[in-house]
Amino acid sequence: VTENRSDLEDLHLYATPREQRFRRFASLEFEGQLYMTPYDFIQAVTNDEPKRAKKWRSLSKQELNQILMETPPVWKGSSKLFRNLNEKGVISYTEYLFLLCILTKPHAGFRIAFNMFDTDGNEMVDKKEFLVLQEIFRKKNEKRERKGDEEKRAMLRLQLYGYHTSTNSVLKTEGRDLVPRSYWDTLRRSTSQALFSDLAERADDISSSLSDTTLLVHFFGKKGKAELNFEDFYRFMDNLQTEVLEIEFLSYSNGMNTISEEDFAHILLRYTNVENTSSYLENMRCRIPEEKGITFDEFRSFFQFLNNLEDFTIAMQMYNFASRSIGQDEFKRAVYVATGVKLSPHLVNTVFKIFDVDRDDQLSYKEFIGIMKDRLNRGFR
Repeated sequence: VTENRSDLEDLHLYATPREQRFRRFASLEFEGQLYMTPYDFIQAVTNDEPKRAKKWRSLSKQELNQILMETPPVWKGSSKLFRNLNEKGVISYTEYLFLLCILTKPHAGFRIAFNMFDTDGNEMVDKKEFLVLQEIFRKKNEKRERKGDEEKRAMLRLQLYGYHTSTNSVLKTEGRDLVPRSYWDTLRRSTSQALFSDLAERADDISSSLSDTTLLVHFFGKKGKAELNFEDFYRFMDNLQTEVLEIEFLSYSNGMNTISEEDFAHILLRYTNVENTSSYLENMRCRIPEEKGITFDEFRSFFQFLNNLEDFTIAMQMYNFASRSIGQDEFKRAVYVATGVKLSPHLVNTVFKIFDVDRDDQLSYKEFIGIMKDRLNRGFR
């Protein structure tokens, strides 16, 4: 059975940019709620638009159960998990937000993330704790909701979260409304509060009213009784980052061990607000006439650095580099001191050749950081 999305297309007008993107790439529907497959998720983070205009396919309970039965346990995870699952998996909207966060987290942040889930401090995360944090994600998102027809918003919430809520019903905060900068700020501030709120008690109600998903079964087993330790959580996050980078790299490498410097520039400038990318590409072509190629290890190291961009920015401000341009050696040293990531001389030279528009072999810090923050967020904040 298929649900033609034109019937509900006007709900798009009431959705935030993230919600719109999820609805565009999602391909499954179960009991009114929309889901992505692992394939849909990979498409959403590596492409601007879905490859084909989709209709939402309605899953039967039997089909959903069959998908979940085939979900591997967390200890069988790998950096090919999403590709192996392909269309055989369901990812909810709150899980989509969680996975997006993982893609931009530095490795040092994995422990903080785990500790925020582990609300009772026993070094294990259970299903109930995971669902509490999902509620916090959902609540944060409701603060970003577009105002308008309440009935339409209620229909949209059913699609995204699987149950009706009034905007104020969950996780009421005393006094002021917190609107932190990021989801991780929200989690940090809300977790301790969740321990003493009615939210933890509500997790049981939420659990019984929501369907299981691929992620829940992967983490907590088919019966939901397994617990997640830090090593498995770390490995899952690291594997997901690697998998998305591998897919982007392979889409340009054509089976070879390297991608061209120009391809690297294309990937970097994608999802940014740079209007005239051709000037950057032309600049680089003139200045790197002989192609040497960028390896996957170099490629991955650069994106590990990007995930540490906040620390790098702070370090640059401390050393007063923020107000002036810097050379290649200074840049490489600053990246290593601030983030612990070693970038190869060839990679640093390539980055400089892309962004050093006035060709003085110096990098304008403000311009570079601004463009890279866009890239880190993959075009949607």
